[in-house]
Amino acid sequence: MKELLYLKDEQLKDLIEKLFVGYREIFSDSKKVLDKHSIGLAHNKVIHLISMYEGISISELLKRLKVTKQSLNRVLKDLIKLEIVEFKKDERDTRVKHVFLNDKGKKIFNEIFQTQKKRIYNALLNSKSEEVLNFDNVLNKIING
Repeated sequence: MKELLYLKDEQLKDLIEKLFVGYREIFSDSKKVLDKHSIGLAHNKVIHLISMYEGISISELLKRLKVTKQSLNRVLKDLIKLEIVEFKKDERDTRVKHVFLNDKGKKIFNEIFQTQKKRIYNALLNSKSEEVLNFDNVLNKIING
């Protein structure tokens, strides 16, 4: 940790800004796709999680998104109207609903992913293996506190 003593507040502020700008740029890349389907960033987050955790429960979605039930319900209603998601009741506990992307939802997710993938892929491709591994480790530490 001694080698990190040089990290001053200004350097940390710069890192935070880079994380913010990186996040903004990754999601601005997919803005055209989102606009084409009349969905926004909140919808994108839900679609992404449903694609990553197929059959995720509503309560697990709430935990991962850290949003209110009201916020999630608004987004899910939009996705239902657009015929992007489907629900299945749990076989053991019918109070639990699992959410899936249907074929249309998977197609939309893939469109979004392909636009985001370009920026990430190019950055990783132009980085050394060690940089990629260290970056992934640091991101995980940021996420996990």
